[in-house]
Amino acid sequence: MNHVIAVVNQKGGVGKTATVANLAWSLVAQGHTCLAVDLDPQGSLTISLGYDPDKLAGQTIYEGMVLPSDHPQYQALQPVLGELTGLALIPANLDLAVAELELNTQYQRELALKRALTPFHETFEFIVMDCPPTLGILAINALAAADAVLIPVGTNYLSLRGLQLLLRSIHMTQQQINPNLQILGIVGTMYDRRLAHHSDVMQELRRIFPAQGIPVFDSVIPRSVRFEEAAMTGKPVVAYAPHNPGADGYRALTKEVLTYYGCE
Repeated sequence: MNHVIAVVNQKGGVGKTATVANLAWSLVAQGHTCLAVDLDPQGSLTISLGYDPDKLAGQTIYEGMVLPSDHPQYQALQPVLGELTGLALIPANLDLAVAELELNTQYQRELALKRALTPFHETFEFIVMDCPPTLGILAINALAAADAVLIPVGTNYLSLRGLQLLLRSIHMTQQQINPNLQILGIVGTMYDRRLAHHSDVMQELRRIFPAQGIPVFDSVIPRSVRFEEAAMTGKPVVAYAPHNPGADGYRALTKEVLTYYGCE
């Protein structure tokens, strides 16, 4: 059975891309197949998995999702294969920046991504999507295509405050577009155990959201310079520095995700 996960937060700098890269890699390392999808015009996931977005013109999510099928540049999505067997990527580059404007003219524009990804449901056990730090049409497309949402939240007060806006958008999508969408859970990121403020925020996450029926993962992702170093090498931290606490955190998160889907 195929599982489609949107990794979403309208706030930047909370570890969305690192979460997608490390979760995707770890799922494959556990024996599953995974398609990682870059939905950010900055191409951060594409870079983090070892590809140059500027060299992938004509092979990105833009051509297969945003362009209508009768457009001369349209082509069906063709994932690029990573060095880890079972892991593939649909890349993104700056061409995607015009998606909001170009999708406006299309019928059922919020379902464009779902239509584009449908052929891969039989090929990959997991599809994990890295969303841009806005709640625009690209994020709405991801929520429409997904069966579950994973929300990385930086363990600071401002990240906590912004969660309610995101949850309202998810609820709207459930009501109007995708009634089957579930919230997989919230994961605390950028955590520094030396800071009492970070501990306070984690306690608030675990106090507030489970009471609303929104799970908070036991796993917490610590802050580490290894994440920046890993991105420069084109590998996630679980491959670049497998003994780093951040890698441990993402392996633990992957185990929780697999438990949720009953496929440990």
